Amino acid sequence: MADDIGYECIGVNGSDDYNTPVLDSLSKSGIRFTNAFSQPLCTPSRVKIMTGKPNYENYKYFGYLGSDQKTFGNLFKENGYKTCIVGKWQLNGLSYKIKGYDDNSRPHDFGFDEYSLWQLTLPKNNNKERYSNPLIEQNGNVLKTNASNYGPDLVSDYAIDFIKRNKDNPFFLYYPMLLVHNPFSPTPDSKDWEFAEKRTLNNPIYFSDMVNYMDKIIGKIVNELKRNSILENTLLIFIGDNGTNPKIVSLNNGIKIKGAKGNTIKYGTNVPMFVNWNSEISKDFVSNSLIDFTDFYSTFEDVLKIKNKESKGISFLKKIKGNKHREREILSTYYDPRWGSNVNIYRNVYSQTKKYKLYKSGKFYNIEKDPLERTSLEGLELDKEIVAIKKLLEMELSKIPDLQNNSLKL
Repeated sequence: MADDIGYECIGVNGSDDYNTPVLDSLSKSGIRFTNAFSQPLCTPSRVKIMTGKPNYENYKYFGYLGSDQKTFGNLFKENGYKTCIVGKWQLNGLSYKIKGYDDNSRPHDFGFDEYSLWQLTLPKNNNKERYSNPLIEQNGNVLKTNASNYGPDLVSDYAIDFIKRNKDNPFFLYYPMLLVHNPFSPTPDSKDWEFAEKRTLNNPIYFSDMVNYMDKIIGKIVNELKRNSILENTLLIFIGDNGTNPKIVSLNNGIKIKGAKGNTIKYGTNVPMFVNWNSEISKDFVSNSLIDFTDFYSTFEDVLKIKNKESKGISFLKKIKGNKHREREILSTYYDPRWGSNVNIYRNVYSQTKKYKLYKSGKFYNIEKDPLERTSLEGLELDKEIVAIKKLLEMELSKIPDLQNNSLKL
């Protein structure tokens, strides 16, 4: 799961600015989903995808996952899988120093046998971030690093080692990537990497290099699966956690698209998604099925043949196997970011089909024609078909709690 990359940034999705040959090739040998929707912000998405539950059930603080929650790590571990998480954690409640924020065993509590993580118990600081000279905690130890070490390489190297050691075991590897979140800094493939003083720069000019390097690391994982002759029988999923940073403007099919991370519009929530599973996917295709982040846990339950399912999502296992399945008609989002005034202004609850979107506030949009949501259909005379769709959305919204006072009280 990449950090801060919208649908528009992938080559096969129409990007004119970035090279993503690995993801492009995965789409041509698997399934490319065009209507996968995240929460607009990272922690809300991560809590949702890991637990299979909507935010109103378990999202309390930015950068925190409650210890009372069960994740897909627990799910796979309970069913005999070796489990590992590498990359970004940011779920201990560091910002608020919530009880347990300094407990480096919490990944184990959430079902992961092993980990190599950034921002577990120690916050980022001016000297150590996630890229050059990163602050990485690995199975209870803080790694000694210097300016020549690159965080994405360290954690992905651990992932490679985990794959090698478990090639003969059923395993679950969750890789919430460090890339391509800001600071926008040079990668080891950037020309400026040779200058140590430039490795910690923060400039959007390096975003393209970061996208390329993200793609390269995915290729590294794929190649390791091939080398160990397990790619054919590995379910491999790529997804973004939310839209691209607003400081990034990308050209997609000749159209300039400004990133909208944090915002509830299409460019803040429509993320790239690819699925590969060579032994199970009968044919390669593009799907416009609506995919919600609760659907991943549900899909994994089906993979594991769990009878008493806990997820609130809709499994897409039959879809990727080419069988008939129950399509999601409506996708609903409860969004209370709890992260800064510039982001909290977008807090809202909404339901959408592939074409229309209704907010609890009453705003109603044709998101197919108006992705920036500039012109609400609220109060306009609508034809019978659109009125019927709006009523369905209203019914769905009535099942979701209203937003509450979002003051944080510890």
